[in-house]
Amino acid sequence: MNRIKLFFALTIFLFTFSKFSAQSKDAKFENEKTAISKMLDDFNVAAANAEFEKYFSFFADESTFIGTDATEIWNKQEFKTWAKPHFDKKKTWNFTSVKRNVYFSKDGKMAWFDELLDTQMKICRGSGVLEKINGQWKVKQYVLSVTVPNDVVDKVVAEKSALEDVLLQELKSSKK
Repeated sequence: MNRIKLFFALTIFLFTFSKFSAQSKDAKFENEKTAISKMLDDFNVAAANAEFEKYFSFFADESTFIGTDATEIWNKQEFKTWAKPHFDKKKTWNFTSVKRNVYFSKDGKMAWFDELLDTQMKICRGSGVLEKINGQWKVKQYVLSVTVPNDVVDKVVAEKSALEDVLLQELKSSKK
C-alpha cells in the first residue's frame, strides 16, 4: 500500500514540476517577445526620427540589411554609408508594425521575426534574425520586402521587367 501511495505522490510531483517548468519557459519567452517587440518598435521610431546612432545601435556589429531593391544587400557599415545622407537630411522612413510574429531557438539565444508594416510604400514585410548579445537583442539580419497583392502581380512584373532583365543578365554572367 505504501508503494502505491509513494508511486502516486511521485507521479503528482513530477507532473506538477514538469508543468511548472513548461509554464516558466513559456513565461520567459513571453517576456522576451515583449522585449523584442519593444526593441523593434524603438528601432522603427529611431528611423522615423532620423536618429542615426540610435537606429544603428540596434544592429549587431556583424549584421546584414537586405532592402527592397535586388541590389540592396549591405553589411552594417555599408548600410550606414548608404543611409547617412538620408538621416542627415531628415528624409528617413517611418514604419509602424501592424502585425508581428516572433519565434525562438530552443536555447533562447536567437530569435527571428516577421511583421507587416504600414509604410510610405503601403504594406511592406519586415523580417529578420536577432541574437541576444550582452543581454540585449540585436539585429543580425533584416529583410525589407514590398508586398505585392496577387491580383496585380502581372502588372508589377510588366512594370519592372525592363529594369530587372538587365540586372538578371549581369547576375547570370557574373556567376560564370
